[in-house]
Amino acid sequence: MPKPPVTPLSVLDLSPVSAGQTPGEALRSTLNLAAAAEASGYSRYWLAEHHLNTGVAGSAPHILAGLVASATQTIRVGTAATLLGNYRPLQIAESIGTLAAVFPDRVDLGFGRSGPPKSPSEPAPGVVPAAEAVSDRVVDGLLVPAPRPIFGAVLPRKFRLQGELLGRFPGDTDNFENDIQDIIGFFTGEYRTKHGEEVTATPALGQAPQFWVHGSTAGPSARLAGKLGLPFGANYHVAPAGVLDSVAEYRAHFQPSAALREPQVIVSADVLVAPEERQAQRLARGYAQWVHGIRSGQGAIPYPSPEDALELSLDADARDLVKDRLDTRLVGDPHQVSEGLRTLQRATGAQELLITTITHDPADRQNSYQLLAEVWGL
Repeated sequence: MPKPPVTPLSVLDLSPVSAGQTPGEALRSTLNLAAAAEASGYSRYWLAEHHLNTGVAGSAPHILAGLVASATQTIRVGTAATLLGNYRPLQIAESIGTLAAVFPDRVDLGFGRSGPPKSPSEPAPGVVPAAEAVSDRVVDGLLVPAPRPIFGAVLPRKFRLQGELLGRFPGDTDNFENDIQDIIGFFTGEYRTKHGEEVTATPALGQAPQFWVHGSTAGPSARLAGKLGLPFGANYHVAPAGVLDSVAEYRAHFQPSAALREPQVIVSADVLVAPEERQAQRLARGYAQWVHGIRSGQGAIPYPSPEDALELSLDADARDLVKDRLDTRLVGDPHQVSEGLRTLQRATGAQELLITTITHDPADRQNSYQLLAEVWGL
């Protein structure tokens, strides 16, 4: 009897900067990892977009995607996600269209809705508000933690400064659907100005990538992905509390399209694999401090070494802020992590899993992906 098909695994890379490492070294580590991931059988190599973080070099995903595509041969390359409010639709179409023209049938474009809220009291898209009386729960073996209060009612200064520098304004995420439609229209040739004029966006025209919508909650992004008949990326690694609800919302609103006849879901997971569990737990040190920098609004710190992490203790409140991320990170030997990922796939019904791994030493990160690929059967 033939074996059932293996669930594809893909890579999400933030290009983390380790303590003592330069951004250039971090970006070169991304290129090395991409080549290794392709050799190990991963399906996609996606790049995130983060700004003003000393511990993350992945702030220009369209440029970096071109470098990754040049450093590889067959693996699909893309963004997870391009934050639409940071660009004009034509800029995105031309940038990604350039990649798709040079690397046909290899480029993915993920749409993200993150941005400033309309008012200081409204949480930004993707930001989990303070939790009400909700407890952790286990669904089909999968831990779904209670949502954590992130940032509070007012965005931290870093995010407000970021918005100012990128030309964001309160409520600009309301343009999300129109921006997606415009971008797709540039690729298909169906875009029209408000006066009905045709526009040719060279080199995007006729070079459409595979489009994705990414979301963290059962909100507008999940519903829009379903409405447009596009594949959906659910963020278990960023906001594990909302993964099941976001996937269910997407499927409930799905309408078949020319691109997709049935719902297609990829779910992200934070993973760290080593030959032995004890070694994996040692390499996992520093993750709490790194995530706390993000969750507190200060920004990701350069990722500390396992030894230095022991000196960077967090108090009880800080630990509670990142508890959901710590509890849902899959750390262990290859078989332990593989079992955790199979639980995630079963509980969410995902057709694909998106793996993100961060360690101090790039060699340990690359080894983690290789060990996982071998036990998974890629």
